[in-house]
Amino acid sequence: MSLSVFSQEALTIPEIPASREFHHETILISLNAITHLKSKTDSLIPFTGNASLDRSIDHAVRIRINNLRAVVELNKNLSDNDKFKWLRGINEMLRGFLSSYRSRAMSVGMLPALVKAYEDAMQAELTGNSILPVIIANTLEVSSILTDNFALKPNPGIPAAADYLVLKTCQRNPLDVLKILTRYPNNRFADSLIIQAAYRNQEELYSYAAVPNALGRKIQSVNHPLVKMIGRLALTKTGRMYFPFLDNLYRNKISIDSITPLVTNDSSIGYYQLLVKTRIDYATRMQRGDTPMAAMVLTNKLRSKAVELFINEINALHDVANENIRFKALDKLGPEELYYLAVMGEEEIYTSSFVVGVYPRIFQRMQVPRSDSLIRLIHGDYYKKFIKICAAYNTLDNFLGRMEKSTAENVMRRFVNGLDASPTLEDAVDVADSYASIYNKDLRNLILAQVQVNLTNSTRNHNKRGSVIYELLNTIFLSLDPSNKVDIAARLGIDPVYIMPRKSLLDSTGRIIIQQFSYGDKDAATYFGAFMNRFSNSNWRITRKPQWVEIHSAKGSPITIYANLPLDEKQELDLQAQDSLISYLEEKHLPPAIVIHRGHSYYLPETIKRLPASAKVVLLGSCGGYQKLNDILQICPKAHIISSKQVAAGVLNQSLIDAITDKLRAGKDLNWEELWKTVQGRVGAGYRDKFDDYIPPHKNLGAIFIMAYEKAEKQ
Repeated sequence: MSLSVFSQEALTIPEIPASREFHHETILISLNAITHLKSKTDSLIPFTGNASLDRSIDHAVRIRINNLRAVVELNKNLSDNDKFKWLRGINEMLRGFLSSYRSRAMSVGMLPALVKAYEDAMQAELTGNSILPVIIANTLEVSSILTDNFALKPNPGIPAAADYLVLKTCQRNPLDVLKILTRYPNNRFADSLIIQAAYRNQEELYSYAAVPNALGRKIQSVNHPLVKMIGRLALTKTGRMYFPFLDNLYRNKISIDSITPLVTNDSSIGYYQLLVKTRIDYATRMQRGDTPMAAMVLTNKLRSKAVELFINEINALHDVANENIRFKALDKLGPEELYYLAVMGEEEIYTSSFVVGVYPRIFQRMQVPRSDSLIRLIHGDYYKKFIKICAAYNTLDNFLGRMEKSTAENVMRRFVNGLDASPTLEDAVDVADSYASIYNKDLRNLILAQVQVNLTNSTRNHNKRGSVIYELLNTIFLSLDPSNKVDIAARLGIDPVYIMPRKSLLDSTGRIIIQQFSYGDKDAATYFGAFMNRFSNSNWRITRKPQWVEIHSAKGSPITIYANLPLDEKQELDLQAQDSLISYLEEKHLPPAIVIHRGHSYYLPETIKRLPASAKVVLLGSCGGYQKLNDILQICPKAHIISSKQVAAGVLNQSLIDAITDKLRAGKDLNWEELWKTVQGRVGAGYRDKFDDYIPPHKNLGAIFIMAYEKAEKQ
C-alpha cells in the first residue's frame, strides 16, 4: 500500500497476528511515555502553546503513528520480516525522540515534524528512492534520528545523509568546525567548511594545518588562496614569525621573501619596525570598519617583541645612571616605534623607563615635536591608552601642552566619548584611572563636563550601557570633591571604599593576619632591617624561624605579621621561603587579610602569582604598582589597594605599615582619609613629592568603577 494515503484521517488497523502483537505494544508504550512527558507542564523543556494545542499535537501524532502501523500491516508487498523491521523502526523513531527530549535536544513542538519526516523517509525507502531530500529538508535533530533508524539503514541515501549531518552540525556550531572535522576529515563538505574556517579564525586553522593527521593533510589539499597561504606557513619552521603579516601576504601587499631576512634574525630591530608599520596600517583599516585577518596575532607579537627586545633591557639597567648606556637599545627607534613600546608594554615598563627614557625620546625624534602630530602619525591607534599612561606617570600636562589648547581639549573630549561602544570596559577604566591622576583643575572640569554630556545623550537615546558607564563615572568623579557630599559606597551600592572596617579583617579566632612578601635584592637589607627595628619594642613580640619571622602584638588587639626573610634571590631562596610560608599559613588555617609587597616592581608579578584570595587590603610597595591594580582585582575583587604611580620608597612603605598596624592594634577601623593625613604629617620634606604619587584605596577610581559596574550588571 502506498504511503500517499497518509493524512489526518485515521486508518483502521487490521487484525494483528500474534507474532507481531509485541511490536505494536512497544509502539503504544512509547506513545504513552510521550503523553506522560507532555502532561508535566513544568518538565525539562517547556511545551509550546497552550494545553489545547498540546492535546491537538497528541491527537495528530497518535493518528499518524497508528496510520503507520496500519500501513505496515495492510501492505501486501511486505514480507513478515519487512513488517517486523518497519514496526521496530517506528518504535525506534519514538524512542529516539524520548531520548532527545530528556537530554534537552528536542522539544514537544518538534515531534510532529519528526513523525512527518519519518513518513516521508519511509515512503522513499519503500519506493526505492533516496531519503537524502528528507534529511536536507529537516533539522539536525530530526535528521539524526532518521539516519540512525534501523529500518532506514539500507537506504542508498544514508552515506550522503551522514555528510549532511556533519554539515548541519558545523552550521549549528560554527566555532567548532575544525574540531568537528577532526572526526570527519573526508566529509564531502570539508573543503567549503575549511574555507569558511579560514576566514573566521586564521590562527586556529594554522594550528590544525600544522598537525600531520588526516585533517591536516586535508587542509593542505584545499585549493583556495587563503587556505593555501595558511597551510604553507603552518608547514614552515618559522611560520609563526610570518603569520602576523597574513592579511598583507594574502593581499599581495608584501611578499614572504621580503620578510624572510627579518625573520632569519628575529631579534632585529627591523622585524619590530615592520610589526609597527603593519599595526599602523591595520589600525587605519579597522577605523574604516575593515578588520584585517590575524590582527590580534600581530598585536600580540608586537607586544611580545616590544617587551623582549627593548623594555626588558632598559628595565634591567634601571640602576645605571648613564642614560646613554641604559637607553642605548632605543637609539634606532623612531617616534612611532617608541610610542608602541609604551602602549604595548604598559604593564611591564618601569616608571623611569617611560618618564626618563621612552617619553622624552618620542618628541626628541620628531621633526615637529607636537602631540597632535604624534596622534596623526599613529592614526590615533591606542591614543586613549597613551593618555592614561601619561596621566599615571604625571606627564599628561606635558603631553597636552605640546599642542594648541583647543586641540588638546578636543583630544580629551574624544578620550571620554564612545566608552559604551568599546566591547570591553578597558577604555572606561582608563578614563577613571586617568581622572584620579590629573591635578589640573581645568582639565578635570573638562572631563567631568564631557562625561555629563555623554550621560545626557545616553539617557536621551535609551542607551542602557552608555547610561550605566557614564552615570558611574559621573558619580565617582563628583565624589572626589568633598563639597559635593557624595557617599560613593551608598550611591553605587558597593562595599565602603573610604573605610576598611576592622571586623572585616578578623579571622575565625578574632586575629588579624598580615603577610609581607620580601625579596633578596641588594636593597632588602636596608628596608627589612628598618622593618624589624620598627617592631622591636614592648608592643610586639618577635619569633624567628629559618625562612620567616612572626611578629605578634603584645598589647592591644591581636595581630600577627608573617614576613619571609629576604634570602638570596640568585638561588631563588626568597621565593622558596615565600612558598614555605604560604604552605604553613594554609596548613594552620591562617588566611592573610592584609598583604604587603616589598621590593622592586619587577618582583611584583611573583607576589601577584602567590597573592591569597583572602586579602582585603593590599599594599604594593614598589615603583609603578598602580599599573597592576587590575591584576590584583582579578584575584581579590573587593580588595582595598595602596600603590604608587611612580617611584616608591622604603621609608614611605614603612610609614604606611606603621600607620596601619597602629590603627588596628588600637582596635580602630582603617579610615583612609584620616590615615593618609597621619602619614603625610610623619613624612619628611624630602619624601612629600614621592608620597603624593601614592594612591589610597578611595582614589583607585578604576578599581571602584569595576566593582560598581559589576554590581550594576547584576541588578
